[in-house]
Amino acid sequence: MKPRFLRSARYRGFSYQQQLRRMVFWTGAVLVAASAILFAKGSTVAISVFRGAVTVHPWLAFILCPLGLAAAVAMTRSLFVGAAGSGIPQTIAAIQNPAVAVESGVLSPRVAVGKILVTMLGLACGASVGREGPSVQVGAAIMYNLGNLLRQPQHDLRRALILAGGAAGVAAAFNTPVAGVVFAIEELSRSFEERASGRVFSAVILAGIASMAVLGNYTYFGHTDAVLNLTNGWLPVVLCGVGGGLLGGLFARILVGFGRGVPGRIGAWIRGYPVAFAGLCGLGLAVIGLISGGTTYGTGYDETRALLSGGDASPAWGLWKMAASILSYISGMPGGIFAPSLAAGAGVGKALAMWMPSVPSGAAILLGMLAYFTGAVQAPITAVVIVMEMTDNQSMTIPLMACALIAFKVSKQICPTPIYKAMAEVWLEGR
Repeated sequence: MKPRFLRSARYRGFSYQQQLRRMVFWTGAVLVAASAILFAKGSTVAISVFRGAVTVHPWLAFILCPLGLAAAVAMTRSLFVGAAGSGIPQTIAAIQNPAVAVESGVLSPRVAVGKILVTMLGLACGASVGREGPSVQVGAAIMYNLGNLLRQPQHDLRRALILAGGAAGVAAAFNTPVAGVVFAIEELSRSFEERASGRVFSAVILAGIASMAVLGNYTYFGHTDAVLNLTNGWLPVVLCGVGGGLLGGLFARILVGFGRGVPGRIGAWIRGYPVAFAGLCGLGLAVIGLISGGTTYGTGYDETRALLSGGDASPAWGLWKMAASILSYISGMPGGIFAPSLAAGAGVGKALAMWMPSVPSGAAILLGMLAYFTGAVQAPITAVVIVMEMTDNQSMTIPLMACALIAFKVSKQICPTPIYKAMAEVWLEGR
């Protein structure tokens, strides 16, 4: 029997179970932030090592990329089954059906550790992937397993833990707390569950505080003062919205198509020899890297930041980055599409800015980032919030929202089902 003070506290909203649940969410949020910080640091080192090697010896990419992607896929398929891809489809599937996710092991500690290690291996071999998507699966796994450790088995609470963990993963990885909340509502759950809302908010906020305590109150891509006025603002909004939505939708359609399986003899060969196929993808990655001067390797963070700061790039750089991201993802290795999509979109915006000399280049780049990202993931509200938070720019709110709407409508015509929803369905059908 519980002590009398605990029984009386129940009516004041301070029951033992309620307090324990709060501690699960709060402790989990800090652990998610810690994992995201270590993931970020490790990824930076991995990219730096690879770039240092290929800067001195560019031909090394033709060895490191094929072998690295082949090794990543071999490890994923043998040691860390369930860690392939971005991790967001697995998290969505786990929210929809926690029992299936538990049986498959996609939220196990082993898979979470493997997700981080193999993604960093891919980055150390030039893969064009991001760490933000994997951080969602890792965050969901941390929160879910912490709940199990403290014996919180209820079905609704399981879903809330997974949802909060995924949202906290986005918040900590990008240092964007509001985007974490919006992402949970718009993408992970596709609806707002009132009972889970407070827990999601608290987890995201605590993850953001923990991240800022270590890394500082930075913005992911720095600060930009880009603005658009009403007289010349409509042209870049329309051009970037259509162009970015078209390319982002095509990008998503290709990935969904490969996820559902390539038909014919080629598809049979890919399914029969996945490691060899990953090696071929790595070879293509090295070719693209050589053509682009080594700028398509990695997440694209440095290149995007340079463009926003006034740097230059080839008009075709966004397309090369898109191609490198496609090869990296379809290889079957772990890795996300968030940061690479934003980078490809920045390249598209920079290219379109050449056709609009009266429009500030920075504004076109922001719109390109937003439009391509919206087209790829079809989550326009998340896209607007995440771009605004990452660049510390609220002056372009209306142009960004209008551009996101256009990109969303265009992308829908090319890829009717959102990529993460489609990939979650594919994953569940394969169980």
